[in-house]
Amino acid sequence: MLKISDFNYNLPDERIAKFPVAERDRSKLLVYNQGEISEDTFYNIGNYLPKGALMVFNNTRVIRARMHFRKETGALIEIFLLEPYAPADYEQMFQTRGKCQWLCLVGNKKKWKEGVLSQTLNTKHLALNQATVPEESSAPVSEASASDITLSARYIAPHATSQIIEFSWNGDLSFAEIVDLAGELPIPPYLNRDTEKSDLTTYQTVYSKIKGSVAAPTAGLHFTPNVLSGIDSLGIERDEVTLHVGAGTFKPVKTEDVADHEMHAEHFAVKLSTIQNLIRHDAKAIAVGTTSVRTLESLYYIGAQLCNLNDNLNLNDNLNDNADSKLGLGSNHLFHVSQWEPYQPGANEISSLEALKAIESYLLDNKLDTLHASTQIIITPAGYDYKIVKMLVTNFHQPQSTLLLLVSALIGDDWHKVYDYALSHDFRFLSYGDSSLLIP
Repeated sequence: MLKISDFNYNLPDERIAKFPVAERDRSKLLVYNQGEISEDTFYNIGNYLPKGALMVFNNTRVIRARMHFRKETGALIEIFLLEPYAPADYEQMFQTRGKCQWLCLVGNKKKWKEGVLSQTLNTKHLALNQATVPEESSAPVSEASASDITLSARYIAPHATSQIIEFSWNGDLSFAEIVDLAGELPIPPYLNRDTEKSDLTTYQTVYSKIKGSVAAPTAGLHFTPNVLSGIDSLGIERDEVTLHVGAGTFKPVKTEDVADHEMHAEHFAVKLSTIQNLIRHDAKAIAVGTTSVRTLESLYYIGAQLCNLNDNLNLNDNLNDNADSKLGLGSNHLFHVSQWEPYQPGANEISSLEALKAIESYLLDNKLDTLHASTQIIITPAGYDYKIVKMLVTNFHQPQSTLLLLVSALIGDDWHKVYDYALSHDFRFLSYGDSSLLIP
């Protein structure tokens, strides 16, 4: 039995960074290199990376997922967007106009048993909101749409552990613009503070592009354009994947036996060009953040699924049995990596290169430029063997979390040494905290 209590440590509240450092790349960097520990400034991370390596980033962008409505009685209802339901595709969802449905968490739901909730949005605030984010993240508001918008929310039905909520609005705004107007950026609950204006910038990576996450891939928060250009100048290649971080990333492990914990599932997308880049690098990568790890390692098991099937007919028949609609997710991806798939007999028999080449062949044969999938993978020190990730850039994680299990699976019991060093050398912890480079 893998006991979660074995992954506990004392984290004083004062060690949790409530805000980031003034300059992203001036945070501290702990370097763990095959058992040896040193420290530096994050700005110098390129000095520790091998020339010619491939570094993979998660380019997801955090959305303003938290919305507040007030009933006529005065009761405040919070609706937290989890993921698209109709349409289920993220890109289509954010382009939708007029009406859409999401899977949501509803706060104070006992006060909202029926009826429609509404609020008025003034579009003059949208230009100000958009000024805080990259230009490509939202289309500008047209003159025709520059007026008050009424946004309504209607409860549809329960769905697994969430609720289906239908949103409708007048005017010609996309739902991306509606979210920018009505939503609040959700910072991690353990910060114990309200979202501030500065978070709109600091809680996004400088390379974020694809809207969909409800939490930031925080290992990437330390990177600046200067650090990225420095990495390029050192001959280190960069590529990107997209995994939309769900609220489940904060889900604590409440069972003593890790085997009894149900892992959350998340959607991801990887371009054919990225698969081919991984192949050129002999299926080896430096992952920036645990979300990049989950994506890269899940690729292996999708490739293994493809290798175990004889033709596309069997592909459709077999992989649909794993479709994430059975996990309570809104969309129905053909490919899904289940929680304990890596630990099943025969699941690790092919090479990492074979797995990636199987995905490449599937995409080429079906004239697809992107692999869309979902993963529920849990990476633990109880038998997990990393397939693609050879180094990891990551922050310092909560005690007794699945992310700490993932770290332990990479560097073994030395996670104790790393965290003891960080605690005794004034490192800052969690989302806005300092960083580490782990080289097993």
